[in-house]
Amino acid sequence: MLNRTVAPAFKQVNDINFIKPTAKQLKNGLPVYVVNAGDQELVRIEFIFENVNWDAQKPLQAIAVNGLINNGTKNLTAKEIAEKVDYYGAFLQTEYGADLTTITLYSLTKHLPSVLPILWSVLNESIFPQHELDIYKQNQKQKLQVSLQKNDFLARKNFANSIFGQTPYGSDISLTDYDQLQQSDLLDYFKAAFQPKNCTIIIAGKFLDKDFDVLDEVFGGAWENAGTAVKNSFQFSEQEGKDLYIEKPEALQSAIRMGNLSISRTHEDFPALQILNCVFGGYFGSRLMANIREDKGYTYGIGSGIASLKHAGYFFLATEVGADVCASALTEIEKEINILRSDLIADEELNLVRNFMLGSLLGSLENAFSHADKFKSIHFAGLGYDYYDNYIHTVKNITAERLKAVANQYLDWNAMTRVVVGKK
Repeated sequence: MLNRTVAPAFKQVNDINFIKPTAKQLKNGLPVYVVNAGDQELVRIEFIFENVNWDAQKPLQAIAVNGLINNGTKNLTAKEIAEKVDYYGAFLQTEYGADLTTITLYSLTKHLPSVLPILWSVLNESIFPQHELDIYKQNQKQKLQVSLQKNDFLARKNFANSIFGQTPYGSDISLTDYDQLQQSDLLDYFKAAFQPKNCTIIIAGKFLDKDFDVLDEVFGGAWENAGTAVKNSFQFSEQEGKDLYIEKPEALQSAIRMGNLSISRTHEDFPALQILNCVFGGYFGSRLMANIREDKGYTYGIGSGIASLKHAGYFFLATEVGADVCASALTEIEKEINILRSDLIADEELNLVRNFMLGSLLGSLENAFSHADKFKSIHFAGLGYDYYDNYIHTVKNITAERLKAVANQYLDWNAMTRVVVGKK
């Protein structure tokens, strides 16, 4: 009989199989990557564009284009676009990132001949009507005014700006930036960024040769956009650690955001740093959670992460704590960093983290969409699937001594920018 008082034994994940995409090309040379998997007649088609023509005087150009691109074309109003897409049970989603802008279509494959022409019109003929822009500006200004009252938003905003300055990674957006948005600026950016030579299509789901032919028929010809595009490129230098304090006298909680420039996914130490971060603050059983939440009761949640961008990587830590214990929380965070730099991680803890990370990777590969997401992460970083082989090997074999060395190299309290919003 099963003894439920005894926890099941750990079993390490051995094999993780990735569904690799098939590379194709439309008649106009546009690259297409297809993860053909799944039994249901459902497909996700992502049109991914690299952000271009960064202008610090117009920080909202790309963001506003992303937000308004499906709000009207030469022949379709925003309402007509929404109704036509909805009629076929499809869904159109836009997503802006600091490096990439993505327009995603979810649809039944049988409806692609009807839905793709609508998307072609959006990507080729958007006109950004002035009345839609006016509504967008009003709504976004109201959202920003509300967000500026939130301590965690202010901490995140000031931290990013301190690390990255007036770039897409850290631009200090203000209400006046929305006032300065012009329809002509949006049209200029749209024509420059949304063209075949700046686009990659990634498809996931049940997508056969006949479906590719439909895609090629709609998007394989010439696009109307032909603006001049210069891909964004940035360089950042390491800074000395500093403290930024924004006082909110009535605050019951203080928001803490800290970190520093670090390495990105392309660096050979990145998997090791991910493992170290997991121990430190990367999951619910982390040391930060055990100390700051479970033991001290200073917060409901605290975590840390390693972010990999196209032109930079950075380490960050975020939490909100009671205003009366903010100073004590900072002391405990510094203590946990120093322990990682001075002491070896116990085998039991490291094995737990190994199993968590491998299990999380395996669990994240639940369908064709997630396999396509894993491909995107390496493709736009210029990496191959050997990145994941190296990641899995590192998780399985890294030693406590190696992690201590990584902590001394990449976790340094004195090198961090520490932002506190509330009361210290």
